[in-house]
Amino acid sequence: MQVLQVQLEVGADPAEVGRARRWARSRLAGSGIEADEPVAETLILLISELVTNAVVHTGCPAVLRMLLPGVPDDAPATVRVEVADRSTRPPRQRHAEGDDTNGRGLELVDGLADRWGWQPEGGGKSIWCEVDRCDAGVAAVTFDGASYGDTDADVAYEAV
Repeated sequence: MQVLQVQLEVGADPAEVGRARRWARSRLAGSGIEADEPVAETLILLISELVTNAVVHTGCPAVLRMLLPGVPDDAPATVRVEVADRSTRPPRQRHAEGDDTNGRGLELVDGLADRWGWQPEGGGKSIWCEVDRCDAGVAAVTFDGASYGDTDADVAYEAV
């Protein structure tokens, strides 16, 4: 499978999150994923959450990467999003209560992504998530070469 990797450097300013969303929308459209597709909306929300977390919690620039499958539009495949930052602190999933205005970012990632995790990268870390671009019950080939279908939906994926 051919994979297109694109990346954007994001400044430490929270206003950069909007720029990252606009950039991601254009790259998704360029790869055949139209803005009105549910998978595009999901990916943009995930990107928004991950970039916001990186910028707000580290106060440092970050790098947004997307790995887009180079397959026909109707073939089952996976889109991977990675956000690398300079902090070595592992991400911490919090549980927001009632009217809390923040603390839901990784809960959203956990609920929307098919898989997610984090790994050390250089002097910092990379948080990644994957969204399968296929219909329910159809296995998608992911970047590690595995094939994930609905039977894996109840499996918990731990951060490494």
